[in-house]
Amino acid sequence: MSAEHELYLKRLKRQAALKRAAQIILLALLLGAWEGAVRLGMADAFIVSSPARVVRTIASLYSSHDLFPHIFATFLETVAGFVSGTAIGVAAAVLLWFCPFAERVLDPYLVVLNALPKIALGPILIVWVGAGASAIIVMALLVSTVVTVMTVLAGFIETDPAKLKLMATLGANRLQTFMKVVLPGSVPTLMSALKISVGMSWVGVIVGEYLVSKRGLGYLIVYGGQVFKLDLVMASIVILCALAAIMYYAVAWLEKAIDKRFGRG
Repeated sequence: MSAEHELYLKRLKRQAALKRAAQIILLALLLGAWEGAVRLGMADAFIVSSPARVVRTIASLYSSHDLFPHIFATFLETVAGFVSGTAIGVAAAVLLWFCPFAERVLDPYLVVLNALPKIALGPILIVWVGAGASAIIVMALLVSTVVTVMTVLAGFIETDPAKLKLMATLGANRLQTFMKVVLPGSVPTLMSALKISVGMSWVGVIVGEYLVSKRGLGYLIVYGGQVFKLDLVMASIVILCALAAIMYYAVAWLEKAIDKRFGRG
């Protein structure tokens, strides 16, 4: 390794460390400002809660053995909706790429489905699959699937036309073109679709829990709002943020592993 390259790597590590430190400092400042505003009487603790009250609420849930059942219920429903929605969405995008005529026919329907507020389908889903975890998972699946289809399909379609023409010149069939050019070139799009799908899955699960669940973080948020326990609402939101960040960074780690495996990182 040359001295210049070693210096470059050290500079990258230093920049990464500075970015992480800045993120931690910013979070600490925000939490400090939130707590300080409440303690100084600039904000009503009953309305906005505070970091200290949130911590006490989480500790209370833990001591009453209610914390992890609610976390596991929401997390498992989200993972199930995310995995199934992503798998179905990617498979549908692949099929539509192999059949351009079907893609052109279904494109306006996908746009309408993507724009449709999925919460409007909640009462129908409850009748179809029952008022339980299955309805929540299906809601998460619906929210994430359409977005995944549109994102991945757009990546497939935007493949460099020159590369496609070269493959046709070499006599490659559509499957060979897909496996050798389209799919490898769409890996960044697939990773972006996974990151989007993570957020959409959380949205779908929380919406579903608003409607039918008797456990989970969405249920705690609704219950806390109904009985004016806003500390419980804020604590549930904080836990949701932490879980969503964990899933997002898991996908980001997978993206880095793929980049390293294929020499793009």
